[in-house]
Amino acid sequence: MSINLIIILVVVVLVLIIIAIYNGLIQRVNRAKEAWADIDVQLKRRYDLIPNLINTVKGAASFESGTLEKVIQARNSAMNIHDHGDLNQIAASENILSGTLKSLFALAENYPNLTATKNFADLQMELSDTENKIQAARRFYNSNVRDLNTAIQVFPSNLLAKLFSFKTMDLFTLGPDEEVAKNPVTVQF
Repeated sequence: MSINLIIILVVVVLVLIIIAIYNGLIQRVNRAKEAWADIDVQLKRRYDLIPNLINTVKGAASFESGTLEKVIQARNSAMNIHDHGDLNQIAASENILSGTLKSLFALAENYPNLTATKNFADLQMELSDTENKIQAARRFYNSNVRDLNTAIQVFPSNLLAKLFSFKTMDLFTLGPDEEVAKNPVTVQF
C-alpha cells in the first residue's frame, strides 16, 4: 500500500510541476504581449503629435521643406507598416522615423523664432517625452521577451514549450541597415 501511495504522490507532484511550468509560460507570453501593447500606445501617441509639430514648424519657419516631407513620409510609412508589418518591419520603420525627427529638431535649433514659439516648444517637449516612453516600453518589452525566450529554451520548461507549441518572440532591436538611428544627425547648410 505504501508503494501505491508513493506512486500517487510522485504523479501528483509531476502534474503540479507541469501545471506550474505551463502557467509560467502563459504568464510570460501575456507579459510580452502586454509590453508590446505599451509600445503600441506610445507609437500611436507619437503619430498623433507629429502632424501638430509639422504644422507648427510650417507656420513659424520657411526653411527646407524636404526635411518636413521626409518626416511626414516616415510617419506615414511607419503607420502603414505598424498596421500591416511584422515586428522587424515595425522596428525598422520606427527607427527611420526617429532619425527624421532628430533631423527636424536639429534644423529647428538654427531658427530662433521657431524654437521661441511656445507651441513648438510644447510639442517638442511632448514628443521628447513620448520618445523616452517608447524607449522605456521597448526595454520593458525586450526584458519580457528575454524571459519568455529563456523559459522556452531551458530544461525542463523547453519540453512543455515544445509540446504546447510555444514560440520564441523577436526582440525590438535595430537592424543592420538602420544606420540613420545609429548615427547622430548632421546638419549642413
